Amino acid sequence: MSPGGQEQCDALLEWFFMNGILAVETATDACSIAAYVRGNTMHCHRVAPRQHSALLFDMLQEMLPGGDLPGQGIEGIAYGSGPGSFTGLRIAASAAQGLAYSSQLPAVAVPTLATLAQTALRSGIVGVSDVVLAVLDARVGEVYAAVYRFEEGLAMLLEGPWASPPGRLVPNYPGAICAVGNGCGDLEQFAPALRDVIVQSASEVLPNAVDMLPLAQALFSFGETLSPQEVQPVYLRDETRWKKISEQGRRS
Repeated sequence: MSPGGQEQCDALLEWFFMNGILAVETATDACSIAAYVRGNTMHCHRVAPRQHSALLFDMLQEMLPGGDLPGQGIEGIAYGSGPGSFTGLRIAASAAQGLAYSSQLPAVAVPTLATLAQTALRSGIVGVSDVVLAVLDARVGEVYAAVYRFEEGLAMLLEGPWASPPGRLVPNYPGAICAVGNGCGDLEQFAPALRDVIVQSASEVLPNAVDMLPLAQALFSFGETLSPQEVQPVYLRDETRWKKISEQGRRS
């Protein structure tokens, strides 16, 4: 972790008005939760494919025992809204729905690719002046991707997101790009025009819930909140729609 990146993350969290926020990210092989409570940041991050359901609430109980989130200073729930693993997105959305509903707290949806770019910044892999192509493996020969730049230390969307075969992914951004995420493991799959502008790549980066916190704080401050009933993932492909709490249990 880059000391400068962590200091910037801490400064961003202190700038926003909310005292406490809980974040859940399970869109990839990494399962992570994080909380910012009264000036303190806690997080747990494990790369554990297909174990997210088993791990998530154990992590939560260890971090914020007792289940009384408002009593422990949590004022909102953030979740990784995608794109990403279909099952992983459902797990995060379900957890956010349940926690927000039971605690009567608002929620915010944080794009997973923005979190990925933010993780690369905090880790020192990219700098605040870099433009980042966040790329995740979407399986079946495709990737999820979006282009971000940083404004005041926060990842801001420039282009995308897309679900595309790597060879057809050609962003319009004309300058140098840093590619991060497990979707850029084999750069030879990308179109020559894109390879020509990629100046560095880091395929080992996965989104971490701790990097959702400043993004979520910004969303809360802008009033982009959701009720528990409105929580749902974002899919870039034609997949089964997530059912809201009011719809769950109905017969088709």
